Amino acid sequence: MSLSRREFLKLSGLAALSAAAPPLFSGRQTRLGAGLGRVAYESVSVFDVPLLNARTVGYRFRDELLEFHYQLSPLAGPAYNPLWYRIEEGYVHAAFLQPVQEVLNPVLESLPETGQLCRLSVPFTQPYTYSRAAGWQPENRFRLYYDSNHWVTDIVEGPDGSPWYQITESWSGVQYYAQATHLQSIPDEDMTPLSVDVPAADKRIEISLAQQSLTAYEGNQVVLRTFISSGVRNTGAAGLPTQTPTGSFNIASKMPSIYMGDNRLTDTLGDRFLTGVPWTAFFAEGGYAIHGSYWHNNYGAPMSRGCVNMRPDEARWLYRWVTPQASPGQQEARGYGTRVIVR
Repeated sequence: MSLSRREFLKLSGLAALSAAAPPLFSGRQTRLGAGLGRVAYESVSVFDVPLLNARTVGYRFRDELLEFHYQLSPLAGPAYNPLWYRIEEGYVHAAFLQPVQEVLNPVLESLPETGQLCRLSVPFTQPYTYSRAAGWQPENRFRLYYDSNHWVTDIVEGPDGSPWYQITESWSGVQYYAQATHLQSIPDEDMTPLSVDVPAADKRIEISLAQQSLTAYEGNQVVLRTFISSGVRNTGAAGLPTQTPTGSFNIASKMPSIYMGDNRLTDTLGDRFLTGVPWTAFFAEGGYAIHGSYWHNNYGAPMSRGCVNMRPDEARWLYRWVTPQASPGQQEARGYGTRVIVR
């Protein structure tokens, strides 16, 4: 089933195929200035005015794509996350509406020996598995979602005859496949370490659970301040506390892509497969980490099973800034890294 890249280029006409739009997202028309959001929960309510106790005029369901005309933050809040989106039918609160884009990409002509880190650049895509006995089959346990990161390790002819990427997960070496045009190569310059001239001891992160905020310092200078989502007060299925631990820690390991789920310290929405969790930095025993999240948009409120959720773009910045340093293409960096203070 797997072809050499040279064979694939000859057999499939890769350049022509890379310009073809996959059926899932072809032909969509989005008005100039409008945004697009994916419903990231089982369902969300549509209200007649931007208030949580307003009249419900409808519901939208998981993975539906909503075109929104604008966003607003009314004084009525809620205070922890006052962001709302205006759609055709009414107003949707931002908590479970993930802002997304639909960007199709040229297919890579070659891959590094260690694989190429890519991010999903469409709202979602359906991965497939392959075996000689069963052939191509949809991987029905999960989808891949916008802003998730994945290690691409091969280029093959997919079930529709177009180029697909083989993805190798951190999850016990599990492999599956996704349409190549749906994955965007992350260039080396977007992964190189930041502030390398600043002594490692001068960098620190302070996380306030009361304010649901994260602040990064270089000495006494603030270089990042943002809202986060920490752990809820509960106990998970594995018996581990779901509240983010307090105290002084240090980054011990960081990975630009990791699988999470199945009773791990992920989200409050039920145990499910979370593939390609982006820009992860582990700071406490038990699997507690700072990482990007694509399954909610409710920063400013506790949402996790103990981890510290950030917007993916901010998590990428932090991943590059903290130590231990990681070179582009490095799947994991270990060491005694940046201090993390959680209060």
